[in-house]
Amino acid sequence: MTGATTYLTIARDGQAEIEVKRSRFVCDLRRVDNEEAARDVLAAIRKQHWDAGHHCSAMIIGADASLERSNDDGEPSGTAGAPMLEVLRGHAISDVVAIVTRWFGGTLLGSGGLARAYGDGVRAALDELPLVRRSLVEEFIVAVEHDRAGRVENDLRSRGVQVLTTEYAERALILVGAAAGRRHELESTLAEVMSEHVDLIPAGSGWVDSAL
Repeated sequence: MTGATTYLTIARDGQAEIEVKRSRFVCDLRRVDNEEAARDVLAAIRKQHWDAGHHCSAMIIGADASLERSNDDGEPSGTAGAPMLEVLRGHAISDVVAIVTRWFGGTLLGSGGLARAYGDGVRAALDELPLVRRSLVEEFIVAVEHDRAGRVENDLRSRGVQVLTTEYAERALILVGAAAGRRHELESTLAEVMSEHVDLIPAGSGWVDSAL
């Protein structure tokens, strides 16, 4: 999937809790851009839940999901991080870290029971969160007069154009996004909206989220 220009991720951070034979499993799902950020999240949760026995983790990062990590944090090998990672893979999401914190309830769960519990903790958290599609777009600036900016923005959105930001200087500068290779389509749409040809000013590229 090298060079991916679109992928799924969580729309926001979330948390869920399950109980299995009096053991508590709290899963925190966080959106992260890199491994360092994921480790910072893990450190903060360790500090917050200092009284817990385990803080197991799994992460998938990158548009091509090229970075995967998991850690059992003292649980029997393969009973925590791996099943958590498998749940993330099954949802085909990236740029996310899952941390399941466990408080022991006094009853041993066995390898199979642990694997199910840690996986179910991640599933429970994912069930509470919407997903978004993250796409790489080319960005362009459209310069229009102030009194036309609102109507132009609305008309572009109604035609499915991604309007990212608007800044007001001497003229209103509307930043729009288009999928790679779609510049000509954007120019045609803009000409319809403006009833005249308008030059697009290239402004680089970036990632944008859209609802599923």
